[in-house]
Amino acid sequence: MGNGTGDGRGELGGPSAPGPRALRDDNEHLDLSLPGLGRILVLVGRALTLHCPHCGKGPVLVNWFRLRPACGHCTRALERGEPDYFLGGMMFNLILAELLFAGIFVAVLVFMWPTVPWDGISIGAPVGMALAPILLYPISKLVWLAFDLSFRPEQDS
Repeated sequence: MGNGTGDGRGELGGPSAPGPRALRDDNEHLDLSLPGLGRILVLVGRALTLHCPHCGKGPVLVNWFRLRPACGHCTRALERGEPDYFLGGMMFNLILAELLFAGIFVAVLVFMWPTVPWDGISIGAPVGMALAPILLYPISKLVWLAFDLSFRPEQDS
């Protein structure tokens, strides 16, 4: 609500927020549409197998800790060139590591109950949690790219 003066300023004297129509008009060029589940699964499946999310081939890795600038087969960029782009990749890395830990932990509890090896878990869990992000590093970067491509596909020039 305005301040009653009709000058377009909010209650606290600052500018009022744009209406929904103005926001829609400002973002029409983005052409954001929801991808189909099949498309997401294909892109993520390619990434999980360390293949290019674009074409499904490769090579995509220089070494375990560095992606190539572009796919060795389709020559499409493997980074979007935006500042801080792979913060999302780090988020996926943490999520994958935590899910992997939780899955293994529950499986050990279920299959070993009632003689759960608590000493082994108390040693193995911290070691596994330290190694999982390192082992999942390239996968998480490619999964993030696949996720991003599913919602923001590259436009052919």
